[in-house]
Amino acid sequence: MAANDYYNPKPDPTFPPTGYSSGGGGQAPSIYSSHSGAPPSYTSQQPNAAAGAQRPSPFETPFDDHVYPASTHQTPSSSQHELSQQDSDYHRLSRPSEEMAYNHPADDIPLQPQGQGRTNSVKDTEMQDHVYEAPQRKKSRKGRVRFGELGMLGSDSKRIPFVVYLFTLIQVAVFIGEIVKNATTTGSPIMTQPSFNPMIGPSPYILINMGARFVPCMHNTKGVQDSKIVIHWPCPNTTTLDPLSPSQHCTLSELCGFGGVPEPFYNGTATIDQKPEPNQWFRFIVPIFLHAGLIHIGFNMLLQLTIGRDMEKSIGSIRFFLVYISSGIFGFVMGGNFAATGISSTGASGALFGVIALTLLDLLYSWKDRVSPVKDLMLIILDIVISFVLGLLPGLDNFSHIGGFLMGLALGICVLHSPNSLRRRIGEDTPYAHVNNGFLTQGAPPSFFKNPIGFFKGRKPAWWAWWLLRAGALVLVTVVFILLLNNFYIYRNTCSWCKYLSCLPVNNWCETGNLQITANQTAKRDVLLTTFEHMARFGV
Repeated sequence: MAANDYYNPKPDPTFPPTGYSSGGGGQAPSIYSSHSGAPPSYTSQQPNAAAGAQRPSPFETPFDDHVYPASTHQTPSSSQHELSQQDSDYHRLSRPSEEMAYNHPADDIPLQPQGQGRTNSVKDTEMQDHVYEAPQRKKSRKGRVRFGELGMLGSDSKRIPFVVYLFTLIQVAVFIGEIVKNATTTGSPIMTQPSFNPMIGPSPYILINMGARFVPCMHNTKGVQDSKIVIHWPCPNTTTLDPLSPSQHCTLSELCGFGGVPEPFYNGTATIDQKPEPNQWFRFIVPIFLHAGLIHIGFNMLLQLTIGRDMEKSIGSIRFFLVYISSGIFGFVMGGNFAATGISSTGASGALFGVIALTLLDLLYSWKDRVSPVKDLMLIILDIVISFVLGLLPGLDNFSHIGGFLMGLALGICVLHSPNSLRRRIGEDTPYAHVNNGFLTQGAPPSFFKNPIGFFKGRKPAWWAWWLLRAGALVLVTVVFILLLNNFYIYRNTCSWCKYLSCLPVNNWCETGNLQITANQTAKRDVLLTTFEHMARFGV
């Protein structure tokens, strides 16, 4: 039979089928056999001319979307409903084919079980809801960011923190090297003689020999280069404070290592302006990867693998690397200018204080998006104050902490995106991931490196004001960094009150660690021994 005859059957003169009573009050009609449940076979008849004129195209089938609209899907819920449906089906068979084509329910698709039709009806509805569902408006971030979470737009990135993992691996490997070197030179993996290192790590002389920040190895130092008598320095393998021990008679070059430094003249013509002078400048960088002991590296790595990791995932590896390294270097430069000249300094604390500064900026940038911004601010300030107070204890270089924090604030303003409220105001909400990967969202300005002129076109006044602030912060921190380097290598000026930022004026703590060498050899040696005894006692 023709396809249109099959899907649009005409009533048979001998219809209804067996079991149906045409009289009133008879049995409910059924279009299926009571035994097999299959639809009956109908006799194909040729439609008349009028019907043929109105007949739909033979290529239209009940499977076409317009034939079975979603609104005609029915799911019987009781036996009475099924009987009523069967009765309507019978009468529909007697109507013109075009009317049947637009009212045929999904359950009457030929050769399809009735249960499967109902299931597909539900699935079709779900599919239509999914396909034609209107886009949902993004929910506001207000009140969604809690304490310990980063709130800057784009901070939920799932990028891998390569810098944190790489630096952590290097720092742990270097610390293992410190332990091994201390064990091979002194006979013990940690310092136990002449005193115990409370950080549970190597002696400070090993740390100096491995690259700790030690001012006499970096430039001319008052009391060293202008000394008229020979100064004997502790050897890296020393375990005693006895001035007569051979391990207390090394040269400055042997203590500093890395190929040595120019030795002071130690004669009547010696001056502070000796040339050439020590210049191991890398001691501003290498100490970031050195640590004074197991406790020291443990706390730093815990902070680095939590706050540092989340921050790198938020802002990207390049930004994080710049802030981390710059904060660490700036902290050691500031400590070299104002800390005691006879104390070695190590650790990633300055770099991590730069990361802490970024968390403070994140809090301020996402202030309106936080659940309790005032509470979060108080907790962060409390953490910062406690960290700075601990830096006042003997043996800790608080200037590295302060310098790292200041650099983190200044550089964070430069490299972080604008505050959330400002970005919404100027219509700039591109996540960090899009910027880092080189992709731009639709309607975003072009990259500065691809189109420098187009980058500045159409910018709002608020955008210009914020970029002026960024430029000012970058210029300020650069000028301060240059001034500190000049003061360290050329002017060597200091202030009388600066030392109280890194010590408490009790038990002569603020005077311990400075190389104050007199012309008398006995007094000179006593001062040196006092300095290195302090270093040995506190492991720095």
